[in-house]
Amino acid sequence: MENSKKKQHFFEWLSAEEMHEHSTRWMSELKFVKDEQLFLNNLIKSYTLKLLDTTLFNKSKKLIAELSKAEKEVVRLMKKIQSHENLLEIMINDVDELKMEKAYLETHRELSTTIEDYQINYRNLKSSLFRVITPLMKKDKQKRLLN
Repeated sequence: MENSKKKQHFFEWLSAEEMHEHSTRWMSELKFVKDEQLFLNNLIKSYTLKLLDTTLFNKSKKLIAELSKAEKEVVRLMKKIQSHENLLEIMINDVDELKMEKAYLETHRELSTTIEDYQINYRNLKSSLFRVITPLMKKDKQKRLLN
């Protein structure tokens, strides 16, 4: 019970401007992730034949499925942030709607946690993908240097 009070207290000091800044930053970060996913998809396409190799097939298939899931998730999160941002008026209007304001703060806290979790999982996914593709790129480079 004490923890929930601390969490609520932590977000009580956030002003509407600060929550707007958070939402804007989250949206910017997710837009970058979305662009980055296009790069990763192109990288995967350029190494498709090598990823189909029997030794890498299962691992690469799993990574590609996870990347596809992350692409769908980023779109969902961007919609949630946009919707959250649209409701910011609750915090800045002159009407005291304590329940709605409290719900907005709770949603903001949940979004913060969700975005942070997504970013951690996405970074891990990206690292795993690079660990699979980097040796393929090195082999490719060696072949080109030998020719």
